[in-house]
Amino acid sequence: MFVALAIVFSISFVAFGVGSGSTGISDIFNNGLGLFGGGSGSGTSISKLQKAAAKHPNQAQAFRDLATALETKNRNDAAIAALERYTVLNPKDTAALSELAGLYIKQADNAQQVAQAAQDVATPVTGGGLFGSSVVTGKLAAAFATDPIVQAVGDKANTVLTKQRTIALSAASNAIKTYKRLAKATPRDASVQLELAQAAEGFGNYAVAIAAYRQFLRLAPHDPSAAAVKARIKQLQPAAK
Repeated sequence: MFVALAIVFSISFVAFGVGSGSTGISDIFNNGLGLFGGGSGSGTSISKLQKAAAKHPNQAQAFRDLATALETKNRNDAAIAALERYTVLNPKDTAALSELAGLYIKQADNAQQVAQAAQDVATPVTGGGLFGSSVVTGKLAAAFATDPIVQAVGDKANTVLTKQRTIALSAASNAIKTYKRLAKATPRDASVQLELAQAAEGFGNYAVAIAAYRQFLRLAPHDPSAAAVKARIKQLQPAAK
């Protein structure tokens, strides 16, 4: 028992970065900024572009330029906000809508990575006891449950998991909405329907995926991928009910 607890304390100190020369688990728990690409180094140019956009809130190009600069710095969350505004001001820019949808997909993927990283880091400390589940049982489980460091790590991990899963769900929903905007702007483009279908399927929205796949077939019935799309619709139908 004491050996096990000693191991837990050791892992906890390393995870929190105590005496290790690194931040450890705090890198993951710091809102996932590292994985989201929200680091520093924005530069004077971005500051100027932000001021220009604030000064001219109805000037589409100001937000287009700001979004591009933010993406260059991997500040994708901020770029999304700028690009959202740009596409409101210039809704016919289909390339921008496609770009925006891609950023939302990236945002969802990053959030899922942060959540998984938090769980991977915390599991050796908590014994897997995140969201009420645990791979540790018996007297050792009781020791884990009452240890303040284990509880702190578990609470922090649960907070990160909840936040990042919420971000991922919101980003997934926004990606699908953006693809729908793109499909509306390009009603005869079968490839957009395919992109919408694949995004919706990837995020588990099978009803939207099936509808988009069917629209793709109506627009491109003789496309080489038509047979595969028909087969995919059949596979998804049970899950969509």
